[in-house]
Amino acid sequence: MQTAHKKNTLSASKTVYILVGPTAVGKTAFAISLAQQLNTEIISADARQCYQEMNIGVARPNKAQLEAVPHHFIASHSIHETINASVFEAYALGKVAEIFESKDAVVMVGGTGLYIKAFCEGLDMIPSIAPEIREGIIQQYEKLGLRWLQKEVSVHDPIYWERGEQQNPQRLMRALEVKMGTGNSIVGFQHKNKITRPFNIVKIGLEMPRELLYERINKRVLNMVEEGLELEVKSLLPYINSNALQTVGYSEWLPFFEGKEEPSRVIEMIQQNTRHYGKRQMTWFKKDPEIKWYQASSIKVDQIIP
Repeated sequence: MQTAHKKNTLSASKTVYILVGPTAVGKTAFAISLAQQLNTEIISADARQCYQEMNIGVARPNKAQLEAVPHHFIASHSIHETINASVFEAYALGKVAEIFESKDAVVMVGGTGLYIKAFCEGLDMIPSIAPEIREGIIQQYEKLGLRWLQKEVSVHDPIYWERGEQQNPQRLMRALEVKMGTGNSIVGFQHKNKITRPFNIVKIGLEMPRELLYERINKRVLNMVEEGLELEVKSLLPYINSNALQTVGYSEWLPFFEGKEEPSRVIEMIQQNTRHYGKRQMTWFKKDPEIKWYQASSIKVDQIIP
């Protein structure tokens, strides 16, 4: 738990409970139970659920869940907007301050580690990069695609490649431009300007045995397909090259719509890429010593609330 800033008496007794863990582990359901017990609201820390146009493929909370507790940063932005950790930091801090006017606690839940880090500690100060470097990378990405970008990052910045979001072109391009512009890995600029927020932060991690998690992921993907994921992606094809859609559950469908892949193979790839994503999430979160871990199958709300 981070200590509250002693000079801020208004927020000294306020707490943000942050619930993290891999995709499909059960964060949404437990966050709702926790928020109901605390009589408060939820802020999503998911880099994809914030998009209005994306629903099934991002496992957005369903109608009943959204009605059970007020949610924020869910379907709050468009895929045509630029959403990043800086945008989330400003949004979440503003929303927390607003909720704290009438509540003593807020629940934040999500699996986007960089967003949570930005909220808790602030963003790292990275030197400005010459615009032509980024423009050159963007041009090459648009010409050669995600596989080219992934290979470039894995070769030039293997440190970031091992811990970063390998399916996210926006972050891959950022890592590559920092490496090309400074000669150093973007990882080297991280964790250097930690900010102490004027409220308490309690970090809670949910986990489960890998075999069970992978089984849940595979079933979730099948449920998404049954709910109409293919049609959702088809409706977004005019925007398929936008950064928001270069993500697991959406990008795998492009070969199918081009007549190059069978639906069964698309589903297998989504399952596989989602499992890989879950593994990277756990790698990120396990490095944070402030997170207290619980088994998702047995955690109770009274274990969290004093």
